[in-house]
Amino acid sequence: MIVFCGYANADLTVAVPVLPGPAARVQATAVRRGEGGMGANAAVAAARMGADARFAGVVGPDAASTAFLDALAADGVGTEWTSRTGVLTTAVVLLTPDGERSIISQDDQVTTEHVAVVAAKARAAGADWLYLDGYRFPAAAGVLGEGRPGVVVDLDGCDGAEAARAALAAADHAVVGRAQAAAFLGDDAALASAATRHRVNLVVTDGSRGWTLFTPDGARHAGAAIEVTAVDATGAGDCFAGSYCAELDRGAGPLEAARVAAVAAGLSCTRPGARAGLPYREAVLAYIDSAGADLAQANTTRAHPAHKETAGTGTGPEAPSALARRQGEET
Repeated sequence: MIVFCGYANADLTVAVPVLPGPAARVQATAVRRGEGGMGANAAVAAARMGADARFAGVVGPDAASTAFLDALAADGVGTEWTSRTGVLTTAVVLLTPDGERSIISQDDQVTTEHVAVVAAKARAAGADWLYLDGYRFPAAAGVLGEGRPGVVVDLDGCDGAEAARAALAAADHAVVGRAQAAAFLGDDAALASAATRHRVNLVVTDGSRGWTLFTPDGARHAGAAIEVTAVDATGAGDCFAGSYCAELDRGAGPLEAARVAAVAAGLSCTRPGARAGLPYREAVLAYIDSAGADLAQANTTRAHPAHKETAGTGTGPEAPSALARRQGEET
């Protein structure tokens, strides 16, 4: 079981010819409403990948929140741990024709106290994994308790380096976009050092440039990107995080989990919206099977001299490849 504690949003996606700069005015070409939020999207991604996923965020008592939870339930996500004492927040997504986007999100009411309650419930229920978005740190680091499930943190929500370091210290696995990783932690040498120091598996995603996994033992594994025609990159990072959790829950090692999650994230960019493109595991495995050796050749491994590994190591399904190549960036 994976418990996802984080953002739930009503997404307002506005198609624009270009992202506006300061004081600029652009004409929208389309406006679309849908469900979103980092934690909720990740939960749906995990459920579609076959995991037992529960969402434990905060929404409101209103009809819109009920519809939001109904949509999660329709995808097989348990919602019984979701609090209805707050509001369903809104995110405005500005989307260009090539799939690039900017997001303006409203702060939610997932408090540190709520995180503590969810962590305790997850522990009592015997959950294997607890997902948290980076917005909860540094405060959440002190309320997870002893004997907790494994923790996966999406660092992209962190508000600065202090929060990122606190999240790494609390996490067993962390996922972060390259821009945030550079801003919070530094270059690859610093990222490798952080993974070793905090004993965490750190996956850095980089859009069309692929992904890199830094492991606690000093190894570094890189995956190239697969080519897709990007329609909308919104939610691709959430898809990666949720799919990565699902593969861990299935018993895969971090390298194998990253390979499968990367393909899922790439496929998610081929349809508009944060949810519509989230693929089912059958589609991900079918893509991997069809790509075969071509994808296997795109992986490399760079290890500390004392710890040599091959790109094929891992305990999960035999999945040979990496993050999607697309026109827009994934964060």
